[in-house]
Amino acid sequence: MLNVETRHAVHADHARSLDTEGLRRHFLAQGLFAEGEIRLIYTHYDRFVMGGAVPSGTPLVLDHVEETKTLGFLDRREMGIVNIGAEGSVRAGNESWSLNRGDVLYLGMGAGPVTFEGAGRFYIVSAPAHRSLPNRLVTLADSKEVKLGAVETSNKRTINQFIHPLVMESCQLVLGYTTLEDGSVWNTMPAHVHDRRMEAYLYFGMDETSRVLHLMGEPQQTRHLFIANEEGAISPPWSIHAGAGIGSYTFIWAMAGDNVDYTDMDFIQPGDLR
Repeated sequence: MLNVETRHAVHADHARSLDTEGLRRHFLAQGLFAEGEIRLIYTHYDRFVMGGAVPSGTPLVLDHVEETKTLGFLDRREMGIVNIGAEGSVRAGNESWSLNRGDVLYLGMGAGPVTFEGAGRFYIVSAPAHRSLPNRLVTLADSKEVKLGAVETSNKRTINQFIHPLVMESCQLVLGYTTLEDGSVWNTMPAHVHDRRMEAYLYFGMDETSRVLHLMGEPQQTRHLFIANEEGAISPPWSIHAGAGIGSYTFIWAMAGDNVDYTDMDFIQPGDLR
């Protein structure tokens, strides 16, 4: 079963006027993981797609998606898949990959229909592509690890880069995830914006009662969302994206836009936030 929701882009001036319900309707990604379904959100930020697939013992095939107006979903797109559940497998064309929890699979333009199987909970991101690049499974051991933050600032964390120029080549998709160490809560501080790229977050590894306070909005007009486990946030180019969580958590970050330079960002110091 395939379920697709479309989200239109929101101008910063419009976002200033939104109440809590309006902010959540436009920028919060909920209910992405449902047993026996593929659920996608097609956004008009760089035509980025985010979603989830949960086979639950029955293979799920992602092929034609009406919103892209192409015969196959990957005819003019590339895709990143992160398994946040138990072991599962993904097939595309004549290739098949087994994904453990935390593994990332990149599928290039033209890879064909994608089949999800096993006990995995697959997080899906996709962006338009201009050329075909090789499919690749990137395990945690293959990723580029970066240590940032400090205990004193409550943001000691490990960043693992997967679909990233230091690890592999893609067209415009960049993906990795960040894990907070025990006792640290701030996932990105100081906050930043990158006007040339949108970004999407997915928070996971949280217990049922925990929440992340996700900060968004213009630096001088900040807003917030309270986000639960396996929920995400859509971050426009004009918005900051930072957060603080209750207990341990990991978030997947994925971006699309003009470039794949991970360091292309403009930092906003805490004293300049409003």
